[in-house]
Amino acid sequence: MGDLELIEKAKKEGIELVFDRYNKQKPLCNFGLNGTCCKNCHQGPCRIIPGKSERGICGVNAETIIARNLVRICASGASSHADHAREMLIALYKIAEKKHNHYSIKDEKKLIFLAKKLGINNRNKEIIAKRLVEEGLEDFRRQEGLYHKKEGDYLNWLKIRANKRLIKKWQRLNILPINSDLETSHALHQTTMGNDADPIHLLLTVLKLGLVDGYSGLVLGSDISDIVFGVPHLVKSTTNFGSLREDSINIIVHGHIPFIGSKIVEWSKKLEKEANGVGAKGINVVGMCCTGSELLMRQGVPFIGHLVQQELAIVTGVADVVVVDIQCIYPSLQDIASCYHTKLITTVDFVRIPGAMHIPFKVEDADISSKLIIREAIKAYTKRGTKIFIPKEKNDVIAGFSVESIKDLFSKINKNNQWQVLVDYLKKGKLKGVVAMVGCTNPKVDNSIHEEITKLLLKNNILVIGTGCWSHVAAQNGLMNMSALKYCGDGLREFLGLLKEKNRVDIPPCWHMGSCVDCGRIGVFFSEISEYLNKDLSSLPFVVSSPAFATEKAFSIASYFLAMGLNVHINPVPPIYGSPKISKFLTQDLEKVIGGRILLGDNAKKAVNEILKIIHSKKLG
Repeated sequence: MGDLELIEKAKKEGIELVFDRYNKQKPLCNFGLNGTCCKNCHQGPCRIIPGKSERGICGVNAETIIARNLVRICASGASSHADHAREMLIALYKIAEKKHNHYSIKDEKKLIFLAKKLGINNRNKEIIAKRLVEEGLEDFRRQEGLYHKKEGDYLNWLKIRANKRLIKKWQRLNILPINSDLETSHALHQTTMGNDADPIHLLLTVLKLGLVDGYSGLVLGSDISDIVFGVPHLVKSTTNFGSLREDSINIIVHGHIPFIGSKIVEWSKKLEKEANGVGAKGINVVGMCCTGSELLMRQGVPFIGHLVQQELAIVTGVADVVVVDIQCIYPSLQDIASCYHTKLITTVDFVRIPGAMHIPFKVEDADISSKLIIREAIKAYTKRGTKIFIPKEKNDVIAGFSVESIKDLFSKINKNNQWQVLVDYLKKGKLKGVVAMVGCTNPKVDNSIHEEITKLLLKNNILVIGTGCWSHVAAQNGLMNMSALKYCGDGLREFLGLLKEKNRVDIPPCWHMGSCVDCGRIGVFFSEISEYLNKDLSSLPFVVSSPAFATEKAFSIASYFLAMGLNVHINPVPPIYGSPKISKFLTQDLEKVIGGRILLGDNAKKAVNEILKIIHSKKLG
């Protein structure tokens, strides 16, 4: 993919990359890796050392320290996704008020679909949108019905989007979230020194926070994005650094907020003559990380890199502007940008990087901000140096597999019972199961693990769906185009061939469902099939794998899937090994509580063996 050449280029130019910084951190702290370090008060910090200091200064043991740390990780991750979704809601309200014309409601069908589920009836789409936003915002303020109307006992979005069987189970376990902000705040209180010391009770809070992440973050965020920008449908584009152009102005959009990227794409076309005026052939917008997936699946914009590739994009020497919003942004980008002509631009008030230019981006000023950003790119292009290397590799990619687009594909075979198409293949055994690949890339992990796991699953007739940085790795290795059919078992190849024949479109073996926020689409996908079959989700041959998780958000996503009763492969091992009891509970006993557990496997063969054991134990036929 050109990574090695760019790493070598960076080395020659004296540029420190994420891999260099990782090596400088070695050996990594075992207390941190095992989860047995507590910094929750100032009597310590404390470390649990078997045979020497079995308890912290306050008397807390390893089990409780690890459980508290997991709660805090999950609270941070859930709050990140929930904050994203809340911003989406507020933006939709402003759009519905028509106080500006920068954005509009693109998908009225999705708006009405959700409104009906919420009991909203009106003919005016702006009124519907505002009432829908109010229902969504209730999930950030509910205080046991103490506001103007009875607001229910738990999240509205969970009520309308979750599996009904699961809701009953969550009620029994007392883990239904009331209000996402309340739950994350409560979790921080629960884990302060002198509070909850029951490790199992704390781990149930992890599941509750997983539900906050899933329904106040992932599902809600994707639903609102669909209303504003449209439900994704199949689209073709390209991936890899070869999508950058030496003869054009290159703008890399990096982060998670679709509002910024969509406007940059729009204004890059409108300001093309200005680009021509400085000698550029045009303006080439490409996506990085999750914004890359957002732009790819709706507008066919090339997506060029995942988390640990973001620095390499600048090392090419042709990145004129890197515009960032929230999450997964390395602070090192400015250090590297300063070695080239590249302008790093931050856009969100609470995300600042010293040395970077800051251009505030708000939906009501979107056109003004977008023009400023693009004109900065035009200026930067005129200062581009000669230290240029663009790897030649460029792969075709087919993306846009939303739940709606998948059902559209199935409807060409069975119009009235779309899920029956997949169910029939599962019952016949021609498809063995479905695995959702999610999560990050990580300098601690050889990222070939994503590719290797995926190929082994395809060989074993597993349908692979996925999101996030995994999708970048899969696409860059050709697994999201038709060339990947050679890796498929006969049953999977037959299934994909039938879909292609009936829809008259190419269907690759790996289905790109979107950004990390779009893990909510995966949850809806699994839930709808479970509801259709009237079976517990935990009884179905579905597994989730996060082969190289890196962020707190990724762990909260895993907790969401665990709460749904799914088995989740996580690598590297989360910080649980400091306690055999916690490790056993999460990797074995949790299945008795919720239906799913954590699977471990630090290489592709181990991981796939664990996944296949689960799949084969849950045959539909």
